[in-house]
Amino acid sequence: MNLKDLIKAARGDQPADFLFTNARIVNVFSGEIISDHIAVSDGYIIGLGDYPAHKTIDIKNRFVAPGFIDAHVHIESSMVSVSEFAKAVLPRGTTTVVADPHEIANVMGVDGIKYMLEASEKLPMNMFFTLPSCVPATNMETAGAMLDAEKLRPFLSRKRIVGLGEMMNFPGVISGDRDVICKIENTFAHGKPVDGHAPGLSGKELNAYAASGVSSDHECVTPKEAMEKLRAGMYIMIREGTGAKNLNDLLPVINPKTARRIMWCTDDRHPHDICGQGHIDFIIRCAIAYGVDPITAIGIGTLNPAQYFGLRHLGAIAPGRKADMVVFSDLQHLVAEEVYAGGNLVASGGQMNPDVELEVEPKVKPKVKPELKTDKSQACLSTMHVKDKQVDFTILTQKKQIRVIELVADQIFTRQLITDAVVENNFAVSDTSKDILKIAVIERHKGTGNVGRGFIKGVGLKQGAIASSVAHDSHNIIVVGVNDDDMEVAVKRIIELNGGLVAVKDQKVAAGLALPIAGLMSPDPLKAVRNQMDQLINAAHEFGAIIPDPFMILSFLALPVIPELKLTDLGLFDVLKFKHVSLFVD
Repeated sequence: MNLKDLIKAARGDQPADFLFTNARIVNVFSGEIISDHIAVSDGYIIGLGDYPAHKTIDIKNRFVAPGFIDAHVHIESSMVSVSEFAKAVLPRGTTTVVADPHEIANVMGVDGIKYMLEASEKLPMNMFFTLPSCVPATNMETAGAMLDAEKLRPFLSRKRIVGLGEMMNFPGVISGDRDVICKIENTFAHGKPVDGHAPGLSGKELNAYAASGVSSDHECVTPKEAMEKLRAGMYIMIREGTGAKNLNDLLPVINPKTARRIMWCTDDRHPHDICGQGHIDFIIRCAIAYGVDPITAIGIGTLNPAQYFGLRHLGAIAPGRKADMVVFSDLQHLVAEEVYAGGNLVASGGQMNPDVELEVEPKVKPKVKPELKTDKSQACLSTMHVKDKQVDFTILTQKKQIRVIELVADQIFTRQLITDAVVENNFAVSDTSKDILKIAVIERHKGTGNVGRGFIKGVGLKQGAIASSVAHDSHNIIVVGVNDDDMEVAVKRIIELNGGLVAVKDQKVAAGLALPIAGLMSPDPLKAVRNQMDQLINAAHEFGAIIPDPFMILSFLALPVIPELKLTDLGLFDVLKFKHVSLFVD
């Protein structure tokens, strides 16, 4: 609707398309609940009150809130395609996401960004993107691409690119790295914000980071850290994902004076949590249950991110705003009963409206393996560039002691353990009696033949192997196992699937999930992916795994920006020393 028509309709000079009557409107501007009608024309709210309309819809005295907004999410972590992700979160009231395609960009580079843009272009929900600022995250691993400021710059003029994604390279910001500064300045030249990622940053280093213009952070884990960043002028995105859950710890930060500087985000949320708990609606419910005022909790998930990202047409039930609305009956326990996008009913009773078109065929069509050419996988890029001879996990040694990655319960950081190696015929092997298992990372992007080898404690397997092509941030293949034969079968099966997750025992595949879209996502429905994930987790537990979701933990063991000891395709990496170290101790 053009501006003249919008104003004309708001004056009441012509009938509205819809009049939603008898609504209790959550007004996120004034903090009130207002009983009124909502008039909608051409997808936009033209006014509140009594308007002539072609169709009347009785809300029956239920509440109406603006559609929820996820301020920072990696869609790839849902392990489903963009359209399947939309099908999963729209019925839960999320009508807008600001996604960072960091994961797929690490595999496919600019083609990954283009794929996400095109796959989301015609969906009935609003999908905006921030540009991945750190591809690769470090030079301590081999990624599928390198995105410098010049490669990112052309995207900044696109309307659906609303900022620069999480700037993980805070040392580069603080030291004034030329390319990092160029990325920030290019973003500001287009009037868009720069998101942050600076866990634990404090003092003068935080001052330097904030002085650069980085304006948000979603990595806070304590109220003290969050308050220091708020005082520095930053917005705080409170994250409640699958691996990182910060809502409960950060609740004390929320008060009437700070609430407008806070947003909700999921960051990384896996299928079982989306299906079992929900999305932004789950965070709002939890916040309310913990004592946050319901209207405040809704405003944090609607108006705040809309204002932060300059989305002036979203985030409120008010004239000129897009008619994205969530209808529910209980303000204290918010459950979406009906969801409207642009005034159209897209979901009700937790299910998508069957008349809503969600199948989108992206224009980006990289070459696919012949066996993957199905109706739902036209954009499946063959990203497994590994030869059979490169799948070798043997570790020849005459040394007695080794460095071991030790897991920490319920965390994605690790410790370094030095212990005696178990050696058979001059080869270091797993020791299930001490829960020390072999782990390997196989480079899959460029066919380098790189294989990082090491050992890990805390997984608990007594037999078999588990493997994944989801391994933040470069997403090489990662495998943990009791013996080399099962590890080899697992890795080769992932290559055959063009990416995925696998559990193997006695050289037979016990469970698997194909992720043919860049080795990260499946074209299948979320519930089907969740069921396959359940089978994988159950198989891993049958093998002896002692952690709730071993595949989630596995995906972070190659991330060389989270302390203390990690493994990349280039070998063991000491994050605190920020250098590779030998597996063996002299």
